Amino acid sequence: MTAIHQMSQSRKAAASGWIGSALEYYDFFIYATAASLIFPQIFFPSENPTVAIVASLATYGVGYVARPIGAFVLGHWGDTHGRKTVLIVCMFLMGISTMAVGILPTYQQVGILAPILLVILRLVQGFAVAGEISGASSMILEHAPFGRRGFYASFALQGVQAGQILAAAIFLPLAAYMPTEAFNSWGWRIPFLLSFFVIVAGYIIRREVDETPAFAREGERGETPRAPIVQAIKLSWRDMLRVICMALMNVIPVVATIFGAAYAVQPAYGIGFAKDVYLWIPVLGNMLAVFVIPFVGNLSDKVGRKPPIIVGALLSGLLAFGYLYAISIRNVPLAILVSLLMWGVVYQGYNAIFPSFYPELFPTRTRVSAMAISQNIGTTITALLPALFATVAPPGSTNIPLTVGAIAFAITVIAALAALTARETYRIRIDDLGNPNAVPMLRADYDRQRAGDAVSGAATVRT
Repeated sequence: MTAIHQMSQSRKAAASGWIGSALEYYDFFIYATAASLIFPQIFFPSENPTVAIVASLATYGVGYVARPIGAFVLGHWGDTHGRKTVLIVCMFLMGISTMAVGILPTYQQVGILAPILLVILRLVQGFAVAGEISGASSMILEHAPFGRRGFYASFALQGVQAGQILAAAIFLPLAAYMPTEAFNSWGWRIPFLLSFFVIVAGYIIRREVDETPAFAREGERGETPRAPIVQAIKLSWRDMLRVICMALMNVIPVVATIFGAAYAVQPAYGIGFAKDVYLWIPVLGNMLAVFVIPFVGNLSDKVGRKPPIIVGALLSGLLAFGYLYAISIRNVPLAILVSLLMWGVVYQGYNAIFPSFYPELFPTRTRVSAMAISQNIGTTITALLPALFATVAPPGSTNIPLTVGAIAFAITVIAALAALTARETYRIRIDDLGNPNAVPMLRADYDRQRAGDAVSGAATVRT
C-alpha cells in the first residue's frame, strides 16, 4: 500500500464516519421533533391529548431499548466480518427505516397498525445506531495516519453535530412556514424521505473504503475471534466498565436540551420562556461544536486523551448549575450563553475524544463489540435521566437548579474518575492497543515522527 493510497483511505474513512453519524443524528433530530410536534395527532388516538403525547414520546424512547441488542449483534459482526461490512449494514438499516417512517399510513387510515409500524421502525433505527459509532470510530482509528488518531476519529462526532444542523435547517422552516394543514398532511414527511440522498452519498463513500489494515492483519494471523463478545467481557471487562461510566456524560445534552427545555417552557414550572427560543439551543450549540470538535481532537494527539475528557467532564458538570440557575432567574440571554459554553464548548472535551479513546482501550479483535456494548449501556442509562430529574425536581419543588445540578455534577465526576483510572493511549502503537502492559512510545520519538509525517503529508507508519 503506497503512502498516497494510505492517506486517501484515511480521508475516505473519516468521511465515511462523518456521513454515517450525520445520518444517525439527522434521524435523531427529525424523529424527536416530529414525536413532539406532529406524531401525537397522526399516529395515536386524539381523544385524550395527554395520552397521545406520552405514547408518541414513548416511541422515541423505544429506540434505546433496541440499542443493547444491536450492540451485541452488530459488534459481533464488525469484529468477525469487518468494519466496512457492518457500517454498510448500519447505513442501510438506518436509512431505509427512516425513509419508511415518511411513507407510513396514519392512525386515521389504518388504525392501530400505524403506531405498531412506527414502533417497529423505531426499534430498527435503535438497533442500527448501536453499531454505527463504534464501527465508524474503529474504522477511522485503524485507518488514521501516525499520531493523528484523535483528530481523524473526531470527525465521527462532527458528523453528529452536522446531522442535527441539517435536520434543523430542513425541519424547522417547514414547521414554521408551511400552512398547518399541509404540514400535518404531508409536509412532515419531507425530512424523512430526504434521508434517501444521505444513504446514496454514504454508500458511495463507504464502498470506496478498504477494510482496515489492523483487521486484515488479524485475519492473516488467524486471530479473528469466533465469539468476540465473550473475549471482550473476559479480557476487557474493567475497561468496558470504564466506558459505561464515561458514556454517562450524555447527562449534559440531557440537561441542556431535554430537562432544561422542559424546566424553561412548561407552564407547570412557572418560568415562562418562549418555546421557539429553546428550539434554537441545539442548533446554536451544534454549530459551535462543529468548529470546536476537530480542534479538541487535534489537541488530544498532542497532550493525550485523558486531560480533555477529565476537564470537560468536571467543568460541564459545574456549568450545569449555572445553566439551570439562569433559567430559574428567567434570564434568557444568560441561559443561552451558559448552555452554549457548557454544551457547545466544554462538553466537547469529552465528546470529541471518546471516538478515539474508547476504541483505543480495546484490542483489534474485540474492539467494535467492546465499545458498542459498553457505550450503549451507558447511553441507555442516561435515557432514564429526564424521568429521574422530573421525579426529584417536579413542578412546585424548591431548589430545582441545586437538585438537578448536583445529580448532573455527580454523574460527571463518575465519568471523570473513570477516565482518570484508565491508561493513556495516544502514544501506544495500534497493534498494542488493548494491552494493559503496552509501553507507550517515548514522547520525543512520538513528536518527532508525528511532525515528520505531518510535513510529508502521508501516513507512512501506523500507530
